[in-house]
Amino acid sequence: MADPIKIADKNKDFFQLVYEVVKLIPHGRVTSYGAIAGYLGSKRGARMVGWAMNNCLKHKSDLPAHRVVNRNGLLSGKSHFATMDTMQDRLEAEGIKIKENQILEFDQHFWNPMKEISF
Repeated sequence: MADPIKIADKNKDFFQLVYEVVKLIPHGRVTSYGAIAGYLGSKRGARMVGWAMNNCLKHKSDLPAHRVVNRNGLLSGKSHFATMDTMQDRLEAEGIKIKENQILEFDQHFWNPMKEISF
């Protein structure tokens, strides 16, 4: 397995682009790793977005990283937060209901950067 620090250094520019998209996710909405990757022109880059999100939790506490979930609405990144409940607690504080680590009515909360970000 590759060293996360080397991955972060090598992909610094991509990671920064990911963070810029994450900053735009509105309160009470979520998006997926794949949706961010697709928006950035890397349809198969969901895993790289995941690495960026894991890296940001160590360095960029102001990012709403809790709003990035997997394509099925599962809180797949919850183990990277301060506690196993942090991600769910933050989402629930924004009015998102979760059951068994999955966002209920995911399609209603989903924010698609391809449709929502305009230049």
